[in-house]
Amino acid sequence: MEKFTTLYSKAIPLAIENIDTDQIIPARFLKATNRKGFGDNLFRDWRFNKDGVKNPHFTLNDPKYSGSILVAGDNFGCGSSREHAAWALSDYGLKVIVSSFFADIFKGNALNNGLLPVQVSTEFLKTLLSEITKNPETQLIVNLENQTITVAGTPYSTSFEIDAYKKTCLINGYDDIDYLLSKKNAIKAFESAKAY
Repeated sequence: MEKFTTLYSKAIPLAIENIDTDQIIPARFLKATNRKGFGDNLFRDWRFNKDGVKNPHFTLNDPKYSGSILVAGDNFGCGSSREHAAWALSDYGLKVIVSSFFADIFKGNALNNGLLPVQVSTEFLKTLLSEITKNPETQLIVNLENQTITVAGTPYSTSFEIDAYKKTCLINGYDDIDYLLSKKNAIKAFESAKAY
């Protein structure tokens, strides 16, 4: 996985509540086991009309919005526990999802795949959505080491929580196996000390 320390990016607003994993990546696209290509079908039923033409009214199709941060409504990632939802978001190019609440399984899947879920208060979420909608060039700063998200050039900033282990993994670009390998010398020393 890529290392994550600080991200400066514009953001895409998606002020819809209760976005479930079947909207993120519809079940009919879950046949592949390779993580590549899922981004093509991210929010498929919202991004495209039934005839396959892009829906010009959907935020991700609006050329004024871009960036690697998605600012979504409350309760993001609810529904079935498909890891493919995190794959689709990452493959599309997103690195951070901001919401006022995340489903636990989605949050775990996101962190396991290098995607940072940033949970903020309802009030701060409204501020973010307002700032981005007013000015699509708005830059957000997500500082993982300090656990803060800030609207650049404004006083709007807040902290967020993250599991200490997952924070270490993201900062170092580790998956669970990489983390264990990083502790190889300490494990060997411990085993040697305990040898009979």
